[in-house]
Amino acid sequence: MINILENISLKNFTTFGVEAKARYFAAVSEYEDLKSLILNEQPANQKHLIIGGGSNLLFTRDFDGWILHNKIKGLEITEETDEYVLVNAGSGENWSDFVDYTVAQDWGGLENLSLIPGTVGAAPVQNIGAYGAEQKDTFLKLEAMNLKTGEIRTFEKEACAFAYRSSIFKTHEKGKWFIMKVQFRLQKQTQPKLDYKPLKNYFSGKPASAITIKAVSKAVKTIRRSKLPDPKVLGNSGSFFKNPVISKHDFLSLQQKFPDIPFYEIADGKIKLAAGWLIEQSGWKGKSLGQAAVHDKQALVLINLGKATGLEILKLSEAIREDVFNQFDIRLEPEVLIL
Repeated sequence: MINILENISLKNFTTFGVEAKARYFAAVSEYEDLKSLILNEQPANQKHLIIGGGSNLLFTRDFDGWILHNKIKGLEITEETDEYVLVNAGSGENWSDFVDYTVAQDWGGLENLSLIPGTVGAAPVQNIGAYGAEQKDTFLKLEAMNLKTGEIRTFEKEACAFAYRSSIFKTHEKGKWFIMKVQFRLQKQTQPKLDYKPLKNYFSGKPASAITIKAVSKAVKTIRRSKLPDPKVLGNSGSFFKNPVISKHDFLSLQQKFPDIPFYEIADGKIKLAAGWLIEQSGWKGKSLGQAAVHDKQALVLINLGKATGLEILKLSEAIREDVFNQFDIRLEPEVLIL
């Protein structure tokens, strides 16, 4: 039976650590409890939000509705061959711990996504990515419950409409489904992805035999820790903004003005820019507004210096967006869900 709490503080349920209260709060760990909640309380007919690790959220005010906290656990190998393994993970499993588990088994595919905060269930919603990899690269399918009817449906990869930091669960089906478990296909023999410059530099000059799944995961963690603050020490959500994607035509015009601008060529002739570089060039790295600040080692990260409100962090982000637009004619889009 689910325990429904009222007017509960959300400060300890998000990595930004800002104060906000939820009108109703329920931790969900069992399928049947979720279905009972859906049918009896009908949260889908009211304002509602599903949270996991709270690593991609910024509350700017109290939440006058339902917070459903995903606590569904479980790991299961559903198929295994000499070449690959299919793994089901409960949506409430900690993502970083899950990746560590797969790396420890020498299953390749998720090592570039090591140390990303959040839960397994949030990974496909956001289509998380880092260091040249995205979760869609190994994703097979997920199982979700309809928040209005309690119906359980399987979403294959194509149905999820994965895009850069997006999926159908952030667009057409937003707020309609509670993801319960996710299945990944991981390789027993794989070629690590080292296309991303920091990783390429890390392994430069090292023999191929040294570039293992475990070594790549260790390298990713080392690089991330050197740039990203621990949210237990400084409240943050990791990357606050998406890296902007522009046409090649627009990029060439921009490159004439800023020859040193870093870029990455992606599919369809598009160019991905480094939002952190744009922010740094706009003079914001290490700067603050009140108790909200830009991290001095990675300009893509906004931090809570201790007593920041959600509104302070929002105002800082808006000031950054305005300055970047004025200098580069590019509008940064938040990666974080702002409420």
